[in-house]
Amino acid sequence: MDLFTPPKDWKTILQPIIETYKGRKHPLEYSNLYELMVAVLLSAQDSDAHINKIMPIFIEKYPSLEAINSSNLDSLENIISKVMNSKNKASWLFDIAKNLEKDENIPLTLHNLIQLKGIGRKSANVILREMNQPAEGIIADLHVIRVAPRIGLTDEIKDGIKIEKQLMTVLPKEIWNEIGMALSFLGREICRPSNPKCLICFLKNDCNYFKNT
Repeated sequence: MDLFTPPKDWKTILQPIIETYKGRKHPLEYSNLYELMVAVLLSAQDSDAHINKIMPIFIEKYPSLEAINSSNLDSLENIISKVMNSKNKASWLFDIAKNLEKDENIPLTLHNLIQLKGIGRKSANVILREMNQPAEGIIADLHVIRVAPRIGLTDEIKDGIKIEKQLMTVLPKEIWNEIGMALSFLGREICRPSNPKCLICFLKNDCNYFKNT
C-alpha cells in the first residue's frame, strides 16, 4: 500500500459476515460455563467434533469442579485418554479444580481466565464471547489465523497472539466480540484451506487472495 492509498474501512467490509454469523453458538457443545471451560480446554490441538463426542461421557462422570476434586488424576487421564495431549490437559483440569473448588468461582475476565492452566487468550476470548461478556480481545483460532492474512486483514503470520494483536489494532472494539467467530465460521464454511468457495464469499470484492487468483 502506498502513502496515498487510504486505509480500508474494515468495519464496513466485514459487516456482512458479522450480520451473517452474529450470535451463532460456538460449535463446541455445552450447557453451562463449567462445561464450556472444559470443552474449550480439551479442544486445543483437537477437533470440536471429537470433543463433542467425548464431553457427554466426561460430564456424566465429572459434572462439576467439585466432582473432579473428589476424583484423582489417573481417573481423569483415563476418561480423556483419546484427546490430544491428554495427560497435560488432565493435569490442567485437576489444577483448575483444586484452585477454584466450585463452578461459581470460574472467572469471567480475560486476566483471570488466562491465569488458569490450559486457558490461553484464544480460549479465554471464546469463553467470554459465549458467556456474553464484554470483549477484551478477539478470538484467533486456526481458522482466523488462516483467513485474516488471506483476505489482507493482517500480515502473513501463523502466530495467534500476533494475529489477535493486529486485529485489535485494525478493528474497532465494538466488533471485537463477534468478528473473531465470524471469521472462524467463514473459514469453516467458505474460506477453506484448499479449494475455498471464493465465488460465494461475502468478502471477495475486498479479498487479496481472490484478487490474486
